[in-house]
Amino acid sequence: QVQLVESGGGLVQPGGSLRLSCAASGNTFSRNTMGWYRQAPGKERELVTHITSSGKINYAGSVKGRFTISRDNAKNTVYLQMNDLKVEDTAVYYCKRFRFYTYEVDYWGKGTLVTVSS
Repeated sequence: QVQLVESGGGLVQPGGSLRLSCAASGNTFSRNTMGWYRQAPGKERELVTHITSSGKINYAGSVKGRFTISRDNAKNTVYLQMNDLKVEDTAVYYCKRFRFYTYEVDYWGKGTLVTVSS
């Protein structure tokens, strides 16, 4: 059973920064695409960004230029550096490990709350 544990959320003022971390259990971390999603109150969960095993990255348009995803395979950890935070970035942020083989399942963390408010 894979476990994903997010950390680093909190309260920050507009324009501020936060760095989220997601630590994964298991020994196959390096082969999996990892992603960050978020869900704001009253809204559906949305993809923020993901990074493949080869380092290919995609960002949602709303965070491009402000957020940076990275991974440390030696530490089984994926990070999300969030800069120039806006009120509309307020959400619960979830880490996801994408399946590698079709017979596998995706895994989700329990989320960490990011609140951007003055």
